[in-house]
Parts: sequence; structure tokens; C-alpha cells
Amino acid sequence: MRSWHVQRHGDPRTALLLRDTEPPQPAPGQIRVRVGATSCNFADVLLCRGKYQAKPDLPFTPGLETCGVVDSVGDAAQADLLGARVVGQPVLPYGGFAEFAVMDSAAALTVPPGIPDASAATLHLTYLTAWLGLHRRGAMAAGDVVVITAAAGGVGFAAAQVAMAAGATVIGIVSGPEKKALLEAHGVPVVIDRTDGDVVERVRAESPRGGADIVFESVGGDAYQEATKYITFEGRIIVIGFAGGTIPQPRLTHAFIKNYTIAGLHWGLYWKHRPDVLHEAQSDIFELFRHRTITPLISRTIPIDDVADALQDLADGHTHGKSVMMP
Repeated sequence: MRSWHVQRHGDPRTALLLRDTEPPQPAPGQIRVRVGATSCNFADVLLCRGKYQAKPDLPFTPGLETCGVVDSVGDAAQADLLGARVVGQPVLPYGGFAEFAVMDSAAALTVPPGIPDASAATLHLTYLTAWLGLHRRGAMAAGDVVVITAAAGGVGFAAAQVAMAAGATVIGIVSGPEKKALLEAHGVPVVIDRTDGDVVERVRAESPRGGADIVFESVGGDAYQEATKYITFEGRIIVIGFAGGTIPQPRLTHAFIKNYTIAGLHWGLYWKHRPDVLHEAQSDIFELFRHRTITPLISRTIPIDDVADALQDLADGHTHGKSVMMP
């Protein structure tokens, strides 16, 4: 099979090598999937750089959000999954940027009929992050003002759709007029281009309550510091990542004085502690898609040969929406 391998840590274009290898064999409790589609996520960039929370031994194949058909099951795996179309997070080192990937049997979720592979491959990690961040960690309710600090990215766009589907007022923050126009064209009611000036004052001006009830924060650095200024009384800042490269150091005295909550989200821990919540969330996401309430923003589908370039574009901030590999 053909598969991408991180040979040494670095940016994707230099870290990754496309190789011909033997298909992996599923260990006990695992399944092998013939890959139909794998979406590109910033987590894959971090894996290439060696800065993700999981640090697999070199070499390994990245790709954390995959849809495909189960073609082999290991001992003690769910035998009834053989031949089923599933979505899940592959188990490294056998990630999804390959023709075959490996998943834990218990963490593979069956994809309902009518959902294309490319869509299913963006409705898992990305939308689960959005759903869990907003509903579970943010306790989002209809009417809440939700600010998304990187709203044109894959997870940010998913968060905007999940929030709008729940009846929240969404304010998206982007960098650049092209991304602003993209979000406006997809129904996001208020979009702020941070290159145009003071983000804090514009959020306050655009919010019906003068600030945000929830901030879905994936950038870090200045974006986080801005969030602490426009968050409202009893607001919630949901920290899901640091795509800007700078990890902020929260001032707890400030959270104390303004009476807001800082909540972290590592969605994969739900498989260990509350798998029932993940099943509920994934089921809801599929239903929202089937009712056309959410639609993944897939900006391009690519062949396996173009994965390194697509991840490099993501690393350089030159993408909007999702790139999906279809081998």
C-alpha cells in the first residue's frame, strides 16, 4: 500500500515521505479499514512537528480523522463490523494518510447511509470538537453569544454551524477579507476581520450583550488575551488549541475578578471516561447533517500524492475549510 510517513519532525513538506509498505495487521481489539477519505487537521501538522499531545515513535503515518470500510478484524474485536463503513480516529502509527489504517474496534462509529465518505471524514474529530466544546464544556444555550476566534478553519467553521444550529448568536473572527467573505457567504451573521483594527471593541459593539457568553478559542496568544477582555459575567472561554503557536498563561486573578470560567477540551479523553457522551454527540452530528442543518466546508479533495502540500498549506495558514484526501 501507499502511505505517508513522518521520517523526522518538522513542517509537513519536509517531515513527510510517501512510501510503499505492507498493509498493517490489526492487533487484538483493533480493525483495519480500507481508507475512503481522511481529512486534514491542524493536529496532523502538530504531529509532524512533534508538538502534539501524543508523540508516536518515528516513523509513523499521521491522519486522525478517517472514514472507510472495515476489511479485517483482530482478535476480540467486534466481528460484526467486518464490511461496515465506519468513521473514527486511527491508532498511530497506522494513521489515515494511507490506503489502509487501523482503529480501535470500540472507537469506530458506523456511518449511516447517505453520508459520503468525504463528508463523514469531516464530521468526526472536527465536529465532535465543536459539539463537545460548545455543548459539553460551554453549556451552550439558545440565545448565547458565541465568539469563534478562528472561524474560517475546519474546527472553527464546524463550531459556527453547531452554534447556529442550537440557536446561538455567532460572531466569527478571521484574518483577511477572503475568509470574511467566505463565512458571510455561508450564513455566519457577524464576521470580524482582525486585520481591520481593534477586535475587542468590535466584538463588544456587535454583541447584543456587549460581549461573549462563550468564546471557542483555538488560536492562543493575543486571541486568548482579547477573549479575556470581551468575555461577559459568567462567560466561558473554551480552550481547544494554540494554532497561533503561543500558549497563553492565564491570569487567574483576572478570571476571579471578572467571574468567568476557563475550560479546556481534550475530546479524545471522552473515549476513556465517557464514551456514551461521544456516541450521543456523533449521533446528533449525523442527524444535523442529514437534516441539512450543518454542512462541512470541504474546500478541496486531493489524491494521496498531495497530502504533504495540503498539510503545509494548513501549517502556513493558507487554507479555509477542510482539505480531504481520497486515495
